[in-house]
Amino acid sequence: MLVLIDMDDVIADFDGEFYKRWKLKYPDKYITPPNQRSKFYIKEESPPEYRDFITSIYAEPGFIRSLPPVAGAIDAINEISKEHTVFICTTPLDKFENCVLEKYYWVLENLGFEWTKRLILTKDKTLIKGDILIDDKPEITGNCIPQWEHILFDKPYNRHINNKKRINWNNYKYIFLNS
Repeated sequence: MLVLIDMDDVIADFDGEFYKRWKLKYPDKYITPPNQRSKFYIKEESPPEYRDFITSIYAEPGFIRSLPPVAGAIDAINEISKEHTVFICTTPLDKFENCVLEKYYWVLENLGFEWTKRLILTKDKTLIKGDILIDDKPEITGNCIPQWEHILFDKPYNRHINNKKRINWNNYKYIFLNS
């Protein structure tokens, strides 16, 4: 089985690092906490006048590289890769100047050099072949009909979707190690 795994907020804690930096940099500006979000993009749930502030945090040099791993993610993908072919399939930010290189460094530093050979960066995940895509984004759209099954990585902003399988790094074995 060919398994594609998203990076941001699936194996790398994008939201956790973002909110930590937001509180330090803009303690007087309220944005919806991650456990209460109902929208995928932070910008969609924040006042329009905060959008440039939001972008300034995640586009700054070192942000992507400094993301902590999501709890349990590293062990889980290493275990899944013992039985299945696994690639990291991630979308670079629109402000890609730091993001693209830093995603490679993140993978190198957290998973090792061999995993850099299994990193796919694409703006359109529907173009990528696979059996399963684990992603926190509620709906994946693009130019093709996906050849993979979208399994949701559980997040508050995707809980309104009830017609897809849902996992986290505590229950992944049920889907991947019993197939």
